Amino acid sequence: MKRYVMNQLETPRLRLRMFASNDLEELSRIFSDPEVVKHLHPDHPLTRAETEAVLKSYIRHWRQNNYGRWAVVHKRTGKLIGYGGLRNAEGTPELVYLLARPYWGYGLATEMAEHCLWYGFERQRFKRIIAIARTDNLASRRVLGKIGMRHERNEIYFDFDAAFYGISRETFRLQRLSHLNVRLDSAQSQRLVV
Repeated sequence: MKRYVMNQLETPRLRLRMFASNDLEELSRIFSDPEVVKHLHPDHPLTRAETEAVLKSYIRHWRQNNYGRWAVVHKRTGKLIGYGGLRNAEGTPELVYLLARPYWGYGLATEMAEHCLWYGFERQRFKRIIAIARTDNLASRRVLGKIGMRHERNEIYFDFDAAFYGISRETFRLQRLSHLNVRLDSAQSQRLVV
């Protein structure tokens, strides 16, 4: 079961909370890694001043839309490790996420992204959520597939080749119910075998 408090979420390993101005130093460290931002800002890592402008836009987005990107904190370490959430993409909620490099490969992006979909559909009552990834960002595209989003098309988006994904609330709910049934069937089978 997902814990939901105001505009915060908890997953098994992560706490998603509102960004604050005092997150600037940690966020700036994350955004200064060229590997972390290569699919967002391939020309260069973000400077501290650019990160400050981005951070202010994240905070402003919540005020204007009542949803947005959360600061993602690793529960075990208490460190800010990235962001995740939903942004308004021309009137449609778009799933977005980014993690610092030491946290890649542990399933954290999938865990966070799935909870963000849950929040969008169950708390915000969105009918549809999209995601956009560079076609060569295979790691991100794998995450989108794992959480049940369907690849819909490729096209040029701004100045890059983009893969567009989407999922409806109905599909999300059916997948969750199906996943729950599989887990229940598995548990019942184990009980019968034991």
